[in-house]
Amino acid sequence: MPPDHVWKLDRPDRFPGRKKKGKEKENICFSFVTSICLGTSPSAEVQFSPLPWRKRAAASPCVRRPIRGAEGADLRRRRHLVEADRCRACSSSAAIRCSVSLEFDRSMNDKEGGDAAQSAGGSPPPPPLEWKFSQVFGERTAGEEVQEVDIISAIEFDKSGDHLATGDRGGRVVLFERTDIRDHSSRRDLERLDYPARHPEFRYKTEFQSHEPEFDYLKSLEIEEKINKIRWCQTANGALFLLSTNDKTIKLWKVLVQEKKVRRITEMNLSGSQALGNGSIANTGAIFSHRDYLLNSNYAARPGHHTSNDFSFPPGGFPSLRLPSVVVFSTVANNETNLVARCRRIYTHAHDYHINSISNNSDGETFISADDLRINLWNLEISNQSFNIVDVKPANMEDLTEVITSAEFHPTHCNLLAYSSSKGSIRLIDLRQSALCDNHCQLYEEHVAPGSRSFFTEIIASISDIKFGKDGRHILSRDYMTLKLWDINMNSGPVATFQVHEHLRPKLCDLYENDSIFDKFECCLSGDGLRVASGSYSNLFRVFGVTPGSNEGTTLEASKNPMRRQTQSPARPLSSLSRVVRRGAESPAVDANGNLYDFTTKLLHLAWHPTENSIACAAANSLYMYYA
Repeated sequence: MPPDHVWKLDRPDRFPGRKKKGKEKENICFSFVTSICLGTSPSAEVQFSPLPWRKRAAASPCVRRPIRGAEGADLRRRRHLVEADRCRACSSSAAIRCSVSLEFDRSMNDKEGGDAAQSAGGSPPPPPLEWKFSQVFGERTAGEEVQEVDIISAIEFDKSGDHLATGDRGGRVVLFERTDIRDHSSRRDLERLDYPARHPEFRYKTEFQSHEPEFDYLKSLEIEEKINKIRWCQTANGALFLLSTNDKTIKLWKVLVQEKKVRRITEMNLSGSQALGNGSIANTGAIFSHRDYLLNSNYAARPGHHTSNDFSFPPGGFPSLRLPSVVVFSTVANNETNLVARCRRIYTHAHDYHINSISNNSDGETFISADDLRINLWNLEISNQSFNIVDVKPANMEDLTEVITSAEFHPTHCNLLAYSSSKGSIRLIDLRQSALCDNHCQLYEEHVAPGSRSFFTEIIASISDIKFGKDGRHILSRDYMTLKLWDINMNSGPVATFQVHEHLRPKLCDLYENDSIFDKFECCLSGDGLRVASGSYSNLFRVFGVTPGSNEGTTLEASKNPMRRQTQSPARPLSSLSRVVRRGAESPAVDANGNLYDFTTKLLHLAWHPTENSIACAAANSLYMYYA
């Protein structure tokens, strides 16, 4: 456990430019220095300048608060966050000026552990991004019928962003590889070489059949092959690893990079030197030394050597022996590699209900799988045993009030994970508390006023997906109508709420009749944590800026012209202190530009590139990619 906060106080005996009068003492207001230590005590030098004499009576005790910094994903980077607070009474005009000498890189602190909204609070919000079409895979022609097995059901980038995996309802996993940076090690090299910045470009690499349809004879239940989730694991020895799951079975796949070797037969050797070069004559020298015979089989007379009487040389000797030469060409230099997938582990017989989530732990050794009522903890190397860490199944199923809808590990703390429920709440649990985490350490939920409740309140409040931010400070959740951003240190309410398709609220009855109200939309965050995105109907998806003061709310269509249905009045994020304003004055099934919504075409799955502003989204069987 980390040690308690270390308090350090330095007080100068006197300060320059001021003389003491008799035995009077100056009333000096100090600022306490707090430190969150990751294992050792901090080292800091603090010099305080005094408070003006006339403000002595107004001085109040300083507010002592520990400055919570990020511990960082890399445990080898141990640093201490030290900051001096100001006094409440003198913070306006005569603030205490401190000179703090810190022993860590402030830029790395801002990058890894900073609160994005807080760090950007003093600066204007970034301008909205201008999104452009990049690529499309599996584009449909006009009037083409889409097969059910070809519809994409999962999308996931790996941590480097160089590989993209998609899963479909037919149980297949398709892998794409980035091609625009293969000639250079990093984008920094491109900038150093004065190359123009390029957007990410991917190409199809390989596909494999991950799951097959099965039948559970004990329960008389058909298990479909649809891929529910895909998660990339840590790479090892140049091989890629990923987890894929359907409703019941999880599989670990190892993707090897296999070189393509081509054997070609070169032209026949035309001279004896070439024949000698390919080893033909040299091999026959085991019986007759090649030094005993000249080229073209001319005999070199030596003492003691005689030819046989029944053997005679033709005039001019034998012609040169012509043999084919086989050369193996490797295509690695041409970037023509082949990815081969092999199943390494199969994790099964652990869930009675449909698996809705899998998530890798930051320790690289374990992962969780969640169904409607339980969350199990697995070791990647052990496929026949798992530990049940969350169980919400009541003794009597009639007392069941909520189910688990999504679960995910914290990106840096291996002991923390969050899961959402159908009641619209998110629970943060600590695996160090107990083996069975029945009690949560934090509960995040937004209370609804009793007068505003209706038949659809609980249905649309069900959270379909949650994602941790890269810094681990925020959680993004998606329910049917809104996106909500939560601070894990504040459970009073979301810090921002974004309306995705509020104009559909008067249409909830129709959505309930055609079961569209039960659609599960996914959400994603940008790598810098400044923007969030989620899908909607008519193959639309929305991108919002989360920086305080930002009014970015871009609507894009999954087509080659993404800005065709751009809205005119983007929605603004709402503060956690203010409640969501329900706007229902718009036409029920018409967007801001007067276009009718098509509930049969929906954009459920999308993923944000981990390091760049690039989004991959699935519209039926087509994969669209955009960049900004």
